[in-house]
Amino acid sequence: MTRFFKELGKAFFVGTLIFIVLGVIQYFSGVQINSGKELLRRFLYNQLYSVVLYMANAYLIMYYVVDKYKLSLYKWKNLWKAALGNIIVTVAMLFLLRLFDEVFIQGATLLGFLADQEIGYYLISFIISMVVVAIFYGFFYYKFVQEKRVKEQKIIAGAASAQFDALKNQLDPHFLFNSLNVLTSLIEENPEAATRFTTALSKVYRYVLEQKNKQLVTVEEELSFAKLYMSLINMRFEDSIVFDYPRQLANPAAKVVPLSLQLLLENAVKHNQVTPTKKLYISIYEEDGNLVIKNNYQPKQVVKESSGVGLRNIRQRYYLLTNRPVTIRQDNSYFIISIPMLTQETMTVQSADGYISEKKYARAKERVEKLKGFYIHLAIYLFFVPVFIWLNLKSGTNFPWALFPIAGWGFGVLGHAAETFNYNPFFGKEWEARKIRELMDKED
Repeated sequence: MTRFFKELGKAFFVGTLIFIVLGVIQYFSGVQINSGKELLRRFLYNQLYSVVLYMANAYLIMYYVVDKYKLSLYKWKNLWKAALGNIIVTVAMLFLLRLFDEVFIQGATLLGFLADQEIGYYLISFIISMVVVAIFYGFFYYKFVQEKRVKEQKIIAGAASAQFDALKNQLDPHFLFNSLNVLTSLIEENPEAATRFTTALSKVYRYVLEQKNKQLVTVEEELSFAKLYMSLINMRFEDSIVFDYPRQLANPAAKVVPLSLQLLLENAVKHNQVTPTKKLYISIYEEDGNLVIKNNYQPKQVVKESSGVGLRNIRQRYYLLTNRPVTIRQDNSYFIISIPMLTQETMTVQSADGYISEKKYARAKERVEKLKGFYIHLAIYLFFVPVFIWLNLKSGTNFPWALFPIAGWGFGVLGHAAETFNYNPFFGKEWEARKIRELMDKED
């Protein structure tokens, strides 16, 4: 309801603006208004037409066209359908408004009204309405471009954040602190075990350093690391964790995201009770081309609420590599996560050349869309220039009022051309480069 009244206010504003512009044109055309009553009558009629036409077209655009086509609205095949819808709505509303005026207000008969209709009665109102609709679409296009830029920036920021989280969460600092505590106690109690523990811990961190920059590792490598990692965890919790894993893999050469098993095993230990009386059972097995990590669900009574960064990190990294999802299942007894084991057939990751080629194609396609949009805009403008001139001549005045809409719209076309062809005489690339150097010098 709030939005309705907001649009209604805009409709009254647009109607008032149209009334003022038409009043100026009529004044210079020699049209005289003899009384304040006549002025009020014209203003009310103007507002009736403006509000009804505005609200009808606004409803069509905002509640149907934009919702239906969303980001694909400005593709030519969808834009002409939307424009056709606006034309139909405008003509229908103009007909109903004239019917209401002549039949219900002035008292004409329906047959007389229908017999008296001519295209000229609708032309000026139709053109004004179409100009307002074009401004509507221009506004939504500007909004669409801005939202697209914001979304692109969010994607870039999200990718950077994901990479940062991937490094940050590769091995929890608490794991290192706890391992050092275990090592300290083992040195006194069991020096031989302390030696094995130190060797295993060094292998864990060596694996982290070796694999952190890789996109994928083999399942066999990742599983070997998981066994090594769990051997350290078991030394800390003694007999409170039961870990089971496949002794033989169906496809050892299949790939997974590096350190994904470590993160999932770490989560299982971190978020569940692990005591001799409440043992934690963790098993890893293969199922339908996935590597499944399953543990019994016995959450800690007091635990810091999970941020979900780790799982989100794994999902995002898999999303960039394959169409197969990471799935999570949970009930009162078990927590189960399945991560895809990737082969050449199931990976969507591209080579550097392929990626660059696709980016070039995307940029070229975007450039073509911009050019097409500009040429369509220019063609419509060139079509309406003689229309405005013809209306000026038909109005019977020597005042060249047609220059105002032609010039105003022309500035819009020039602005569109500058955006399309990347021309800016004031803030061009030289200005950008100069300003960047100035700011860098200030930082130094």
